Amino acid sequence: MVSLPERIILFMLVAAGPFLLIVVPIGAFLAMSFFRMENQQIVHDLSLANYAAFFSSWTYVKTLLLTLWLCAEVTLIGLLIGYPIAYFIWRRSGRIRTILLLLFVLPLFMSYIVKIFTMRSILGLNGFLNQILVAVGILSEPSQVFLYNQNAILFTMAVIFLPFVILPIYLSLERIPRSLVQASADLGADIGTTFWHVILPLSAPGTIAGALFAFVLALGDFITPQMVGGANGFTFGRVIWSQFGLAYNWPFGAALGTVLLAVALLAIVLGGLAAQRQKV
Repeated sequence: MVSLPERIILFMLVAAGPFLLIVVPIGAFLAMSFFRMENQQIVHDLSLANYAAFFSSWTYVKTLLLTLWLCAEVTLIGLLIGYPIAYFIWRRSGRIRTILLLLFVLPLFMSYIVKIFTMRSILGLNGFLNQILVAVGILSEPSQVFLYNQNAILFTMAVIFLPFVILPIYLSLERIPRSLVQASADLGADIGTTFWHVILPLSAPGTIAGALFAFVLALGDFITPQMVGGANGFTFGRVIWSQFGLAYNWPFGAALGTVLLAVALLAIVLGGLAAQRQKV
């Protein structure tokens, strides 16, 4: 039997990795948010000036609110498309279900940059979408309306993050006992009633998890707005990126990142509370 000191040592060994690789960097990041820049040098004076600069600037606050709205749209589209796909896969049986699941989850193993370049090739002036629309006569010539705007960011994020929505919903559906569905049918409930009163409530935790995946991933994404949004795709993630890159104001960038972290944690907590209420 393992003694108490041995348990403590074992716990410390296991926790050392996450602590050094996650907690320490985040702590350093939070500490930097209280510093300031002077003559292109970081001054280690503790101050709330960076946070005051953020909350006193409507431009930064508006960018955050617009980014939250964009993330909400990405999440909604992901749920509207992802849930039917997950439900369709769940209703299949045997090898067909496995093949379909692998087909929709396979993008998770692909490079993020490759997926963005693929979307650019689809939405671009000479891309697949323009060629189809011109071929069927909807457009007389290729249009640039599909790229370098907020709609391009929304569409690209929704497609890229869709597997992150499908997988947890499918896993949640997979945990539903088939006997409950059969019992509902035996009691005279039709397919719609069974779905609304049995399947949907029991799959709510996975649905919430998928929504959180899409929302949080979209919240911190700055590469997609950079590559498909152009000058019109200025999101809060790009603002943070610009502070660490172009502006070279790391303390202010750290403060903006801390605000974004707080928003993400709040979303996760609210999602967790919603999931707990569904289990009760």
